[in-house]
Amino acid sequence: MNNQKFYHPKFLPTWALIGLMKLGAKLPFKTQVTLGKAIGILLYPLLSRFRNIAFVNISRCFPNKKKSEVEILVKQNFEAIGISIFETANAYFATNTKIESMLTIRNEQHLTKAIEENKSVILLAAHFLPLMLGSRALLLKHNIANIYRPQNNALFDEVMRKGFVNNGAVMIKTKDTRGMLKAIKDKLPIWYAPDQDLGMEKCVFAPFFNIQTATVSATARLAKDSNTVVIPYFFIRTESGYQMAFNPPIDNYPDSDPVNSAGMTNQILEAQILKYPEQYLWIHKRFKTRPMGESEFY
Repeated sequence: MNNQKFYHPKFLPTWALIGLMKLGAKLPFKTQVTLGKAIGILLYPLLSRFRNIAFVNISRCFPNKKKSEVEILVKQNFEAIGISIFETANAYFATNTKIESMLTIRNEQHLTKAIEENKSVILLAAHFLPLMLGSRALLLKHNIANIYRPQNNALFDEVMRKGFVNNGAVMIKTKDTRGMLKAIKDKLPIWYAPDQDLGMEKCVFAPFFNIQTATVSATARLAKDSNTVVIPYFFIRTESGYQMAFNPPIDNYPDSDPVNSAGMTNQILEAQILKYPEQYLWIHKRFKTRPMGESEFY
């Protein structure tokens, strides 16, 4: 943090936040969860815009749920949002020893086998709330490339970037397609979460919770080389810590039809979301872009 511009008074609140995050990263897991839930409960009545987005998303994805059931899930989601503050702090500032102590790993052989066979690997992830910590946890044993969106706050963006780079990650911006292709060519596993609405130009419509959803088509394009495999990767909070899990590489992927390819990835992500719906990023306008003639969701 030697850049003098970061010592401008306008960054004082950010420095204060960084200090609190460093302290938060030192707290035990159970304490982080307890405090995080309390923060989420406090945020619930304050963030009406995000609360409404989550309500719409969950109502659409779970049409059989009663209104009261949707509201319960939204509240649980906000508790998870509160906990994610500490999870993000852990991602940037926790020691490897602490992260390893909270971690259970399942089916890592799918990744290690692909690496041993000199395959190019795309780790297909979903936007679960612990996702930043999940990316950092991968660095305990593997060198990976993180596809990330730069933060609007330049200081916070630098903290995020250095937090990963200092632990062995290569950071690639979401718009840097050339950087992604180079990482794939260099056999550097890419951590990639495509479940966000990036608009008509970058997406195709494919089913997601039985809703025609704008789905990023770049996953299939990045995986078009026959030596590239797409391995679903999930990182979830449990009662005692975190579970890192890998699925087998997706068979016959990508399909020649980009819509079919998008549908395949959506089905995989949907199946995992159904197991842990309270931990998914429901406050994102996942269904903002609608097919021609269809009314808006929000």
